[in-house]
Amino acid sequence: MSSEVASGKQWERCLEVIKCNVKDHEFQTWFNPIEFISFERDKKELLLGVQSNYFFEMLDGPYKQLIYNVVWRIFGQDARIVYRIQTDSTNNIAIQVEGESAAVKKQRLSKDNTFKNLNQKTTDEELDSQLNKDYRFDNFIEGESNKLPRSIGQSIAENPTQGTFNPLFIYGSSGVGKTHLVNAIGLRIKELHPSLRVLYVGAHQFEVQFTDSRRNNNFNDFIHFYQTIDVLIIDDIQELALKEGTQLAFFHIFNHLKMNGKQIILTSDRHPASMKGMEERLLTRFKWGLTTELEKPNHDLCKKILLSKIRRDGLTISEDVVDYVAENANESVRDLEGIVNSLMAYSVVYNRDIDIEMAEQVVRRTLKYQVRNVTLEAIIEAVCTMWNVTQEDIFSKSRKAHIVQARQTAMCLAQKHTKLTVSKIGLHIGGRNHATVLHAIKQVKDRMAIDKNFAQQVSEIESQLKA
Repeated sequence: MSSEVASGKQWERCLEVIKCNVKDHEFQTWFNPIEFISFERDKKELLLGVQSNYFFEMLDGPYKQLIYNVVWRIFGQDARIVYRIQTDSTNNIAIQVEGESAAVKKQRLSKDNTFKNLNQKTTDEELDSQLNKDYRFDNFIEGESNKLPRSIGQSIAENPTQGTFNPLFIYGSSGVGKTHLVNAIGLRIKELHPSLRVLYVGAHQFEVQFTDSRRNNNFNDFIHFYQTIDVLIIDDIQELALKEGTQLAFFHIFNHLKMNGKQIILTSDRHPASMKGMEERLLTRFKWGLTTELEKPNHDLCKKILLSKIRRDGLTISEDVVDYVAENANESVRDLEGIVNSLMAYSVVYNRDIDIEMAEQVVRRTLKYQVRNVTLEAIIEAVCTMWNVTQEDIFSKSRKAHIVQARQTAMCLAQKHTKLTVSKIGLHIGGRNHATVLHAIKQVKDRMAIDKNFAQQVSEIESQLKA
């Protein structure tokens, strides 16, 4: 068997694994059309052909981690993916783009090595800022709802040592563009001030690094590393609630950076005054600089965002469709982008023009599956139905496996879909403490990552809650 035939067989194995991990319509739409071209064993380069830049963005975006996990397993850990994108089918013109990004490489690191690898970046050139290069100011569309935080962000980017807005605390509901904005600030700072050490990190990743540093007896290295940062951006800071040890570490890092004129940028889904489980001395410091809200986009901004994405993707969508989507799906920027992606997918799969009928169908489907006013009672009822247990079982001290599974799932979903604190969740579910709830959340997330059937069961419960 020739080397090329053998590589083709390996790609077929990749497709078989991918098919088991996505829905059938997703596989048929995005993966089945991929053309295996070659695998150069010397370079460890897998060349795949795709129909358009839009397909590349999907494969190297939402499905990126899945593809790399499978390819690394079958072709080897050092395999690289290069996409050949057809840009002009009439004249057979194509471009080649390497798919792997720094974000994927980071996710290949084991948990134990997360901080170690980060801490090894000792020079300005070597430090991985972990910024998303797709989130820039030039594609962050300005409107009345985001004008102030955007303007402040640009001011900080131009002069990050001025200290007027330090810290900058940006809050707002999910999907309004907080992550995009802070990444744009970081990227502009690196562009204008390349000598500065800029780092973007999610609060959950910060917590993991802190925990690992304590376990591996390198806590001082952890603190020292963060004290060398010139611009520290922490996303979703509310996730540090009730994590007293991590808050203490961040308190010391915050004080050091602030005293030395280093810029701190934080995001949260709520105003500091509404944050429970956070030490008062931290909340006080959050308010030292500027606290500003990133509001939901209004109708005009929704239209601007839609038109920008439509132009970027090279789509043709009539004005009445744009108006309809902007009027009916304006809860978040993420919703708008998802709807445009869905319209594109429907158009490709069904070979139809994008019209008002298709838009109504996509918007209805999107809005139907949004979570609204999910209650703890509804979560417990759905969990009990899934695993055939009673509410009394959930609240009991029983350690039977299926009851523990149901109880922990209820706690995890309550933390995700309600505004209850982990302490209140524990209080309502059998009078348990916050540590028990945090342990339950971790157990559920860890199991979902390795148990496809369990993950599907949790997904079905969430679908019921969204209906």
